[in-house]
Amino acid sequence: MREVERIADQLKRAHEGGAWHGPSVNELLEGVTAEQAAARPGEGAHSVWELVSHIEAWERAILLRLGGESAEFYNTPEDWPRVTDASEESWRQTREKLAATYAALRDATLALDDARLDEPINDGRSSRYVSLHGAIQHTLYHAGQIAFVKRALGQRLPPVVPEVQPT
Repeated sequence: MREVERIADQLKRAHEGGAWHGPSVNELLEGVTAEQAAARPGEGAHSVWELVSHIEAWERAILLRLGGESAEFYNTPEDWPRVTDASEESWRQTREKLAATYAALRDATLALDDARLDEPINDGRSSRYVSLHGAIQHTLYHAGQIAFVKRALGQRLPPVVPEVQPT
């Protein structure tokens, strides 16, 4: 198996399931309504919706960087996009945007040559390898926050079903 296939597999696990740590982003978002997604567990805390938008923004940043763009998102409105329309339709669109960005990033990862993983993603940045693993770690970090927000709001979490790996 090529290294980019392993990286793409980890990205898939973070989004679709089978992640070693527990529920994936998609599993955590299953059945979450717009009202639930927009709710805040406390002052200064992010909502599930904001976390989802943030995950999408940074996966898009890595995708754009793979394509040669600088994608300067840190500390900009792109970093933590505001929820201005809390309708079910807007929530559906937010989730679809995340799904599309994730799929594009996974496809772009699979299209890479393993021999170029140690090269900078673009000028002055970390390697493609570190950037892609960073995107996965970032997604999983915020998936954990989504789980905490859901629990703080009294929502149920999906059951943890550990995947058994063949030896």
